[in-house]
Amino acid sequence: MAIQSGGSALSIVSGLREYAAATPHATAVIDGEQRLTYAEVHDRSSRLGQHLLAQDLSPGDRVAVLLGNRLEYPEVAAGIAKAGLVMVPLNPRLTAVEASYVLEHSGSRMIVLDAALAPIVDAHADSHGLPLLRLGGSATGDAYESALAEAAPADPAVEVEERDPFCIAYTSGTTGRPKGVVISHRSRALTFMVSALEWGLDNGRVSAAVAPMYHGAGFAFGYAPVHTGGTVSMLGRWDPAAFLDLVERDRVQSAFLIPTHAQGLRALGDEAFASRDLSSLDTLYFNAAALPWELKEWVMERFPRCGVHELYGSTESGIITNLRPVHMRERPGSVGHPWYLTQVRIVDAAGREVDPGEPGELFSRSPYLMNGYLDDDEATAACTTEDGFVTCGDIAVRDQDGFISVVDRKKDLIISGGTNVYPREIEEVLATHPSVVESAVVGEPDEHWGETVVAHVVLQGGADLDGEALAQHCRAQLAGYKIPRRWYPIEVLPRNAGGKVLKRDLVAPTSVVGTQTHG
Repeated sequence: MAIQSGGSALSIVSGLREYAAATPHATAVIDGEQRLTYAEVHDRSSRLGQHLLAQDLSPGDRVAVLLGNRLEYPEVAAGIAKAGLVMVPLNPRLTAVEASYVLEHSGSRMIVLDAALAPIVDAHADSHGLPLLRLGGSATGDAYESALAEAAPADPAVEVEERDPFCIAYTSGTTGRPKGVVISHRSRALTFMVSALEWGLDNGRVSAAVAPMYHGAGFAFGYAPVHTGGTVSMLGRWDPAAFLDLVERDRVQSAFLIPTHAQGLRALGDEAFASRDLSSLDTLYFNAAALPWELKEWVMERFPRCGVHELYGSTESGIITNLRPVHMRERPGSVGHPWYLTQVRIVDAAGREVDPGEPGELFSRSPYLMNGYLDDDEATAACTTEDGFVTCGDIAVRDQDGFISVVDRKKDLIISGGTNVYPREIEEVLATHPSVVESAVVGEPDEHWGETVVAHVVLQGGADLDGEALAQHCRAQLAGYKIPRRWYPIEVLPRNAGGKVLKRDLVAPTSVVGTQTHG
């Protein structure tokens, strides 16, 4: 008999199995008044795995999941993994056409879904003969619960290699058709464990699943507590008051948020915080988009007992950097140092590492990296170096002390009059204006300058936009060529599921406010 060396493979379900044995009666998942213990999640996910294998599915086949944040999400992910299958999360905000593309491209052979979301996939499922497993809403009963009740309770325990995929996460398509990011068990299992170490998602602690679990970061931080012996409390949809209620009710200690969430919390006003006991909360960590310094200051002042972290990463690369609380005030604008087990390079167009203080494209190498894009070797090769570093197309600067600041997306770079203009720098300045909620700065074609700088601005309380006042505000901190030439009021910035602004969806309105000369 051949002897296997190197120990057991990392898996996203190993933690659930271990804690189901060690602390079977501990609460794993909370969803309002509903609770599941570790023993229950283990049992239910095993039954789901058995049911899936009984549907003529084989290890390696893809199962699409169309669910919002709810009690069953961790068990669905675990059940798919226990059967050696690969999860394909679907965003409930997709159109039927968009969902059909993901289902077709991924080769999904079954869909587990909330019955209320069925219109998104029904037509595709019918035309392609895909079986559906519906949670709730069925006139003949809950098919999902019936399937679990009828399935064998034994853990399928299908063995997979740790570099095998557990998930194919589709990017939100900010630059065209979404790509399928193939993510391994190894990548996510390590992410869960190190996240528990960094942000307190581990044994005995309560975390909130606020960001959508169909998104990469939302899943990583929503499922991590189940892998590491903690408790996760589900917030079905974002509502700032409901989030504070959840923190108070379930004594939440750690929460992952995006900047939009912080804006919503600030808009509640002081009374919303004074009327609730939020003393359990001790850790907040932010990702998905830049957290403007002025908003970050508000977070630190409003939650003085919390350690506030700002991390940076991508679906393809996982977590890349983290700015820890000890440095939060002294390093405004930074996203910190490389995270655990992560190497970072910042290079010029020729691939040479740049000196401190010089902008360049950021590449990282770590055990969290994707396996590649599904069936797209060309796209994988375009973002990967020969020695295994991956870029997500961001321009960054590293200072003399090794702190990294993300300047902007490479694709968002504006070249006006032959000069590089980084929109994020302008957006940070605009965020300090008392009338500005948020902004998105982009380049528009210009016959003379190549591109001209324009700003789409969300204003407090729907106030009238005063382009000259905003330009004057910028002049105190920015060189003339960086000041937007045109100003567009907008009610809300378009975003993808992960909270990133979709700048390609910004359209110039018919009316333009404030026009200046290039200077």
